[in-house]
Amino acid sequence: MDRRVQHRPSLASFLIFDIQIETQYSIGMPNKGPAKADVLQGTLDLMVLQTLATLGPLHGYAIAARLEHVSTGAIQLNMGTLYPALMRLEQRGLLRGEWRVTDNNRRARFYHITAAGRRQPVTEKAEWDRMVSIMHALLRAQS
Repeated sequence: MDRRVQHRPSLASFLIFDIQIETQYSIGMPNKGPAKADVLQGTLDLMVLQTLATLGPLHGYAIAARLEHVSTGAIQLNMGTLYPALMRLEQRGLLRGEWRVTDNNRRARFYHITAAGRRQPVTEKAEWDRMVSIMHALLRAQS
């Protein structure tokens, strides 16, 4: 029996115990509901810091809910994205976390912004504004 594996550009093929399993990856947009925005690298830290500077101490779920609300649902963070960012910000000294009890009588880690964390958004906003200006200039020049 002749078993040949054909390679197609959009398929990942795996040969497991002489059984070929193919997985097709799609990059298309689903037709259901509004599109979910991808968070650009480096912007999540700024969003978290700004949220805490505005609202005060919050736990991770409340931060995610606030970002979803403000973005009218375009940003929907999973905890696997948010919690590493919170830990990174805490390690950099921009946030401080402490265990407290929520309104629902559950223990959760509440994060509050430090003095260094209050200074960081000023720097990052200036850099973001500069990058937006560059992109606008490039896009206008190209059209």
